[in-house]
Amino acid sequence: MLVTNPKLLKALADLRVERRPGVRLASWTSLGIGGTTDLLLVRERRHLPELLRLLRSNGIRHRLLGGGTNLLVSDGELPWVAVRLARIEPTVRIEGTSVWVDAAEELGRTITTCAKANLGGLEGLVGVPGTVGGALRMNAGAYDAEIGKVVREIVIYRAVYGRIDTLPASQLRFRYRRSSFSTCDILLGARLELVERPYREIVDRIHVCNFKRRASQPLTEKSAGCIFKNPPGTSAGRLIDGLGLKGFRVGGAMVSDVHANFFVNRGRATCMNMQRLIEDVRERVWKAIKIELEEEIVLWVN
Repeated sequence: MLVTNPKLLKALADLRVERRPGVRLASWTSLGIGGTTDLLLVRERRHLPELLRLLRSNGIRHRLLGGGTNLLVSDGELPWVAVRLARIEPTVRIEGTSVWVDAAEELGRTITTCAKANLGGLEGLVGVPGTVGGALRMNAGAYDAEIGKVVREIVIYRAVYGRIDTLPASQLRFRYRRSSFSTCDILLGARLELVERPYREIVDRIHVCNFKRRASQPLTEKSAGCIFKNPPGTSAGRLIDGLGLKGFRVGGAMVSDVHANFFVNRGRATCMNMQRLIEDVRERVWKAIKIELEEEIVLWVN
C-alpha cells in the first residue's frame, strides 16, 4: 500500500516519521520472502499514538515490523504499510544490575553490551536474531535462558487505550514462546534485572552456546528460526526428522538438512511455497503420530 495523499505526507513529516516508498520486505526479513509496501520509520516514540490514529483515520492498515527474523510475509503488493521503530540512543542504559533497553535494539548486541558491564543471565540468547521487542513478544528462550524471567517492567503502546504505559512485571505473563501482549500492542522498551557475573565467565558461556548453535542450526541459510513450537515432552525437530523429512521441499522452500524444525529459502522460495511446506509437514506429523504442531513463526499472510 503506497501513501500518496499530500496532506498525509505532510502530517507524517510533522511527526518526524520517515516514509520509504515501495520497500520490498523480502530485504527486511531473515527468510528473504515478502512483498512491497511503504515503510514508515518512527523517529520519536511519543508520536506513535498520533501516528496510528492518523493511519486509522485515513483508512490505512498497518503492521509493526521488528527485526523480521521470525516472520513469513505474503508476496506481491501488500494491503498495509509497515511501521518500524527507529533505534534511539542510547539504546541500553545500565544502573547497577538493572538494565533499560530500547525495543528496537538487537538482542545479541544488548547481551554483549551488558556482558561488558559484568552483567549476565541471558548468555544463551546471544545467537537468537532479531530485536529485544520481538524477543519479549515471543518470550525468546535458548540454552536455559528465557527473557521473560528477567523482565521487571515494560514500556508499551496499548492499542486498546491508545496510549503509552509502563507496566510492572506483576501485570505481565510469560509462557513458553508466548506472552500476554496483544497483537495490537507495540513494545517500546523494557527494564531487565540481570545478575553480576565476571565478563570472562559470560564470554565463555556465550562461546559454548554459539558452538552448539553452529553445530545444530543452518546459520548460513535464509530461515526464520524454528517453524513450530516444541510439543510437551518432545521437540518438533525430532518428530519431523523421525519421519525422514529433512530435505523435503516445495519449490524453493526446504526442510533444513541440518535441523528439521528450520525451513530454509533455497533462493527463490515464495510465501506460497513456504506456507505449503509448513502445512505439508504439519499434516504428515499429525497423520503419523497424532501430534498437532503449532507455529512459532508469525504469519503475515493476506
